Amino acid sequence: MKIVLLDGYTENPGDLSWDQISSLGELTVYDRTPNDEDEVIKLIGDAEIVITNKCCISKKIIDACSSMKYIAVLATGYNIVDYQYAAEKGIPVSNVPAYGTASVGQFAIALLLEICHHVAHHSDAVHNGAWENCPDWCFWDYPLIELAGKTMGIIGFGRIGQTTGQIAKAMGMNILAAGSRETEEGRKIAEYTDLDTLLAASDVIALHCPLFPETAGIINRETISKMKDGVIIINNSRGQLIVEQDLADALNSGKVYAAGLDVLSSEPVKGDNPLLKAKNCIITPHISWAPKESRQRILDCTEANLRAFLEGSPINVVNF
Repeated sequence: MKIVLLDGYTENPGDLSWDQISSLGELTVYDRTPNDEDEVIKLIGDAEIVITNKCCISKKIIDACSSMKYIAVLATGYNIVDYQYAAEKGIPVSNVPAYGTASVGQFAIALLLEICHHVAHHSDAVHNGAWENCPDWCFWDYPLIELAGKTMGIIGFGRIGQTTGQIAKAMGMNILAAGSRETEEGRKIAEYTDLDTLLAASDVIALHCPLFPETAGIINRETISKMKDGVIIINNSRGQLIVEQDLADALNSGKVYAAGLDVLSSEPVKGDNPLLKAKNCIITPHISWAPKESRQRILDCTEANLRAFLEGSPINVVNF
């Protein structure tokens, strides 16, 4: 069984092993894959199994690669594959659910703590001599924010949202949740409420909802106007949840005090993105998912997905 793995470097820049995948067939790994359908078709060739991370598998590619029998996505999101057309062709598409719950929740809090304390900035300042030359015993260049007693509103309260909520609650924050079905586990962490109440009551708003037509642009000029002055917004879910010009305007006006973003509407970021020049906006390059432990779970689940397919009972299938 021939297996082609596209854009493998993001998943495994060298600190993991492909052995568990290569044990299942004749594996060819391409670290980086050009964004060109004709080139992708050449790379796939007559492979029966295609594994991809962010490389798109379009209708044209599916039609041209007639040997393809199975597509595995090294991620939870699978919109990079024309999965509906793959279903028409009888090709199962599997994803990796729930691998990054701990790491994404942790990173949401890391973004928030960086906004509250600007640890990296103050460390750089010390190394550059600012403390040595300071006339006072200590100094800080940004307001320092204590989170205990403040309210975090979490839009999307599934596994990741609840993980973020648990950490925030442990720091003394009050947690509100909206945008998800109520569960007993969720009620132990948060008070469920409607979106407008969450927007008005929250000092910090964290986005953990999937990208659906009804959630696209959920943070926009109108919803921002319902928020507290000086609110903090955290997003390490999907960039398209935010109307970026509206958030940039709110940051520059001070309506939103700060934003911590690990995702943007177009990735890698384009130079004309208004958030690049907005005030108090921390942007990281979509790395919430990327600790080694999370990436190993992706490999483990992908191995299980492939084994199940080869045994005739595919699992984690998203298109049948």
